[in-house]
Amino acid sequence: MVCAICEIRKPRRSCPGVNGDICAICCGTEREVTVNCPLDCEYLQGARRREKPAPVEESAIPNQDIEVTERLVQENLPLLDTLGAALIGTALDIGAIDADAREALAALVRTYRTLESGVYYDTRPTGSFAAALYERVQHAGSEFRSEEQRRAGVTRTRDADMLGLMVFLQRMELARNNGKPRGRAFIDSLRGYYSERASAVPATPPSSLLLP
Repeated sequence: MVCAICEIRKPRRSCPGVNGDICAICCGTEREVTVNCPLDCEYLQGARRREKPAPVEESAIPNQDIEVTERLVQENLPLLDTLGAALIGTALDIGAIDADAREALAALVRTYRTLESGVYYDTRPTGSFAAALYERVQHAGSEFRSEEQRRAGVTRTRDADMLGLMVFLQRMELARNNGKPRGRAFIDSLRGYYSERASAVPATPPSSLLLP
């Protein structure tokens, strides 16, 4: 028997990503590169604890003209929680990767920028997974504002708040992703946060979900 990936070395572990046995070297080199690794894979989680986010040049940070303050985040925690839950829920349902989330968030930022300018233009992403994330997050934001209107007779959430939170999530993805072609480090970090919330809801989010 040989490794299901390289077909040379002797397999040492079972890989749910390829439904076969692979060698340790291929596990290390192909993880989230050519293999779609299930998030609960013990080897992926072990690597996740050791890996560092891909370095980001300051000049590569998008939308630097939009200020995202801790006050903005704290004052809109319920909305941020709603948007994040919609993003991670959909990502897990469809098997999206961080690149899909990045594309969806970039499109959402562009859309809410047009609202700020007074001329609305729906800049839907071209990728099918990114489009699904875009639609679900946008719908969650609209539902949140509709519920505000129903309960209080007025929508407190401004378009500027929505834009700021989309930029916050965009920068969080940039800070969390590991740079791998099929990486889901950002999605995994959101999954961990919401899993903890499901067991014990804190009064405020942990620092890992505040400003990156």
